[in-house]
Amino acid sequence: MRAACGAAIHGAKGHGLLHDARNAASACSPRHNSPTLPTQTNSPRVLLHAFSTFTLGGPQARFVQLANAFGPRYRHIIAAMDNCFDAGERLGPQVNWLPLPLPVQKGGALANRAAFRQVIQAQQPDLLLSYNWGAIEWAAANWPQVVPHVHVEDGFSAAEATRQLPRRAWTRRVLLGWAGKPVVVISHNLQRIATQVWKLPERQVMFIPNGVAIPELYIQKRALAQVSQAQLTIGTVAGLRPEKNIARLIKAFAAVRARQSARLLVVGGGPELPALQALATQLGVAADVEFAGYLADPISRLIEFDLFALSSDTEQLPIAMLEAMACGIPVVATRVGDVAHIMPGVAQSALADATDAAFTATLLGAIDQRSAWPQWVAAGKQVVADHYAMGQMQNQWQRVFDGA
Repeated sequence: MRAACGAAIHGAKGHGLLHDARNAASACSPRHNSPTLPTQTNSPRVLLHAFSTFTLGGPQARFVQLANAFGPRYRHIIAAMDNCFDAGERLGPQVNWLPLPLPVQKGGALANRAAFRQVIQAQQPDLLLSYNWGAIEWAAANWPQVVPHVHVEDGFSAAEATRQLPRRAWTRRVLLGWAGKPVVVISHNLQRIATQVWKLPERQVMFIPNGVAIPELYIQKRALAQVSQAQLTIGTVAGLRPEKNIARLIKAFAAVRARQSARLLVVGGGPELPALQALATQLGVAADVEFAGYLADPISRLIEFDLFALSSDTEQLPIAMLEAMACGIPVVATRVGDVAHIMPGVAQSALADATDAAFTATLLGAIDQRSAWPQWVAAGKQVVADHYAMGQMQNQWQRVFDGA
């Protein structure tokens, strides 16, 4: 597959880095230090995207949004460290992309660096983009620099949910800061961590918040839906991983179910599914909990929610929450990352500390405030329209992809 990809994908070389990091990076690779913007030609720019996995999550969902919007403007090579490419199901036929299987060795950092460097040299993309700590080895593989490189940080796994690990902070400082790599962050919280904890120069760190666009058909369907007084539907869209803490949501739902008729709809798949199913059975609510699994189009079920619940231990700028707000769904969420910044002022009572007891109390309180939901919904829609529209995000990412 690698040979086929190398033969099929080619593009113009020698484009410059992002303006703010161009001078810092030029010592590593003089042939990529042109101060002028690349000119568009008939040959699309080739982008090599390095993910830890291409299973649907926040970074992958954003990439799918952007790739579908940009269409044939770029050629995308997708490298996934686990060789899983499920999110490709959501890419439209207008997107020119190829999966690139990798010879990854668990714990083999030096071997992986050499293998990834060979991939970069063989593919010669116009731009390398690495996503999160799970793909940080690509920063090492591209040092000394072979091609221009932008690193993207969306958030943290359970290991860094409550504190930064010194070894990882130091590694980011060396591979990104000292090497002069541009770093894109999606939240104000990440921007603070990147500059104050990782000690990256401010000129290298770019804040580009996530944006969403809901198809008009779903907006119309949601407008026709009414909150059921008989049975409330609480829902979430999330990968079933430890940091999402869906167990916290199931425990809170059990408290809701003890008071009234309700159902819980969980959209997303992941390794925690068996344990979560067992917990629902243990708490006696299994009959009222639906695990919908991974869906290529989660918004098709999102619009069924009466109330969106985010129970994570760590988040930055959750796309699913923005999509819920854009659809006109009230939100209850843990106060993590930029979630409090996203939540409208009139709905601040729907924020909870990231503990089971606090989240349960906040969820029950939000249900008791059902009369305030129309205000929450109107304010949430306005927040998304003003600050997290797809068009705004698309314009900023186009400049990154174009090397501006």
